[in-house]
This record gives sequence, C-alpha cells and structure tokens, in this order.
Amino acid sequence: MGTMRCLRVLTTILYSITAVAADDWGPIQFLVGRWTGEGGGAPGQGTGGFSFLPDLQGKVLVRKNFAEYPPTGGKTGFRHDDLMIVYREEGAPQLQAIYFDNEGHVIRYSVKTLAGGGIVMESGGPPSVPRYRMTYTGDGPDRIKIKFQIAPPGKDFAGYIEATARREGSKARQ
Repeated sequence: MGTMRCLRVLTTILYSITAVAADDWGPIQFLVGRWTGEGGGAPGQGTGGFSFLPDLQGKVLVRKNFAEYPPTGGKTGFRHDDLMIVYREEGAPQLQAIYFDNEGHVIRYSVKTLAGGGIVMESGGPPSVPRYRMTYTGDGPDRIKIKFQIAPPGKDFAGYIEATARREGSKARQ
C-alpha cells in the first residue's frame, strides 16, 4: 500500500512538472494572449486581430488571425483568415510552425529568436519556390510590431505588410 501511494505521488509530481514545461513557450511566450492590430502594405490598409493560445494541454500554441481590408481606389474590400499551429518537434533544435489560410496557402516555418528579443518565423525550401518571413518584436508593454515579408523565387525578402498590435485589455495605445 505504501509503495502504490508513493508511486501515485511521484506520478502526480512528474505530470505537474511536464504541464509547466509544456506551457513555457520560451522566446514566444510574450505573444500568448489576444491582440488587436492595424497596419498596411501591398494588400492596403487594414485592421484585424489574432490570438496565440495554448491548446492540447499546452503542447501547441494556436494562432487564429483575421485582417479586414475595406474597399479603396476601385478595389473591393476583403477579409483574410489564417490559422497557425506552433509546436515542438522531437529532435528539432527550435520551435516549428505550420500555417494555413483561406487563400489556400500552407507554409511551414522554423522559429528563430532575435538578439535583443522577438522572434522570426521563416519558411525554407529550394530557390525555385517563394519563401516567407514573419517577424514579431516587442514595442513596449503589451505592444508588438509585426513584419511579413515575401521572397519570390531566386530573390531576397521584400516587405509585404507592416503592422502594430496591442494586447486586448491593456491600456497601451497604438
């Protein structure tokens, strides 16, 4: 009876340690929460929001994002929706992410830490395919800057969208 009780206590302790570790997202912990943003670029000026929330008992972070672009200059308005799952892959030296959107894109990213804070999510692939880079950097308490860049086949990255976001419920102003 004593051995079984000891085993249960040990199992509970180990489970607690694992749960805490799963919720520690290291360099991207600052993104966990709900955000409201605005920005512009090639698609036009837009507003939107996103969340980075733990799921599957803290084993993944799920980002749900939307951006709305109103009609301007003869262009019709539109809405962009996407879903990203950030995860730890066994044996991988860094976090990984996979992205899906309503335009049919599927992008696999490696997550890298920036010196001085922030992260870069960058896709790989041969020179014959487009590559994508998304950068998140802190901009004071409860504010972040976001930059999305595209590298056409055989070319360097160029800006596509720049935006700022504030954590929902914070007093920070944009």
